[in-house]
Amino acid sequence: MTRSRHLLGHLYMAAFLIYMFVPLIIMAGAAFNDNRLPSVYPWKGFTWRWFQELFADTTLWVSFANTLWVAVAVVVIAVPIGTAAAILINSIAGKVRGFLYGVMVAPILMPGVVIGISTLLFWNSMGNVTGSDFILFNPGLHLSVLGQVSFIASFVMLLVLARLQSFDPGLEEAAMDLGASNSQVLRRILLPHLYPAIAAGAAIAFFQSIENFNTTLFTRGTQNTLTVYVFSKVRSGITPTINALALLMIIATLIAAIWYEVARRRKERRLAALERAQD
Repeated sequence: MTRSRHLLGHLYMAAFLIYMFVPLIIMAGAAFNDNRLPSVYPWKGFTWRWFQELFADTTLWVSFANTLWVAVAVVVIAVPIGTAAAILINSIAGKVRGFLYGVMVAPILMPGVVIGISTLLFWNSMGNVTGSDFILFNPGLHLSVLGQVSFIASFVMLLVLARLQSFDPGLEEAAMDLGASNSQVLRRILLPHLYPAIAAGAAIAFFQSIENFNTTLFTRGTQNTLTVYVFSKVRSGITPTINALALLMIIATLIAAIWYEVARRRKERRLAALERAQD
């Protein structure tokens, strides 16, 4: 029975990995196929043509740069908001806590189209009320940032709130009894405990922003992001240049993941060596 379970487990894992990686392999193969359509069949020969067209497509690279700019801005704004919301919700009790939690989680449940249209209408109405034509009230990448932050901050909040469940409030009380101020307790005790969740929240916020389409489509104004540009290319006739870009992004992600894992293992070895030296 045990052997059958292990066999089924290995078969499931193999099927899962095949399901996850085969589409990526096919997508990568299409970047080298000398075919106008992004496919690996029929195979018409190996070519670097699509990478050459990719590097020559200035509009795509401007869109990609805009995407990175928006993603970084979303991280800078969403992480502090989500972290502060998690700390606030964790510090109160009763019906107020449930209400605030519902308010923060609600944007996650809303369609991106609704958030995009709502963001655009809200800031347009603010411009009409104030009678101002200030740039903040006009559509543009800044509105895309604000629209994305309105729901991405909720993801950060959930991660930090989960991390707070393992925090011992007695540490704060002990520090304050020893003369620490509130800011010192926050900087030296609470935040160091939350750093793993904050880092994970920043990563999720970054990638959620990069892949966002619906909210960005309604708030971007005349600017393009990568998802909007790819959508426009799909409508007019997509070429394997998108496959070439996706392959480069996958390679960059793998390099970053390998670098992180190597750095983590080196840190673990150093800590283990220090522990052995102390013993």
